[in-house]
Amino acid sequence: VQLQASGGGLVQAGGSLRLSCAASGRTFSSYVMGWFRQAPGKEREFVAAIRWSGGSTYYADSVKGRFTISRDNVKNTVYLQMNSLKPEDTAVYYCAADRSGRGGSFVRTYDYWGQGTQVTVSS
Repeated sequence: VQLQASGGGLVQAGGSLRLSCAASGRTFSSYVMGWFRQAPGKEREFVAAIRWSGGSTYYADSVKGRFTISRDNVKNTVYLQMNSLKPEDTAVYYCAADRSGRGGSFVRTYDYWGQGTQVTVSS
């Protein structure tokens, strides 16, 4: 399984970015796909997740109402639309895949990780 994250960049507070995670290597219908982030000096934290089959979504409280996770079954790609960005959203964002289908917010639940993409929000 390979996960390729892209779409990060520098944006002003209040702006928007869309991250993409292209998944390849197998069929993901039973997987849960997640986005995590890690700021300098902090632990990696859960941002959002989506069940590939059915599309149920889950969000960290800190991003509810601002971020939207979605997936494109044809392109095997998961997206994270980030609106109303704040300086505290600055981090490296990672996409991840959980083959068990349990999902959730724990890093250890996820089996595969992308390389990360930097998001910087200036004030």
